[in-house]
Amino acid sequence: MECFKYKQAILARTDLKMGKGKTAVQVAHASVSAAEQARSQHPRWWRSWVNEGQCKIALKVPSREEMLEYKEAAEREGLPTFLVEDRGLTQIPPGSVTCLGIGPGPSDKIDKITSKLPLL
Repeated sequence: MECFKYKQAILARTDLKMGKGKTAVQVAHASVSAAEQARSQHPRWWRSWVNEGQCKIALKVPSREEMLEYKEAAEREGLPTFLVEDRGLTQIPPGSVTCLGIGPGPSDKIDKITSKLPLL
């Protein structure tokens, strides 16, 4: 198995019971927006991540509160983050926090925070 030095983690809330398509779109929002944060805040990390193939991992988080704890932990590590809040046009109420993008950044920093979460 190839070892990636850089990765991105996307955490999706499971308590919202979003459909598969809705979840996929929210994960995409988190991925793109967190990558844009990294591109401006940590251009070397971003460029290395792009050159390696843009490794991503999608993970489950059971609640808004726990998601916010992961956001704070990532920010303490100096990682770029992006929290997705839905507009409420389809399945869930407006302002619902659906996903969190962390990174791209060094894999060891991201693993330190997210390694205990289950795969989405």
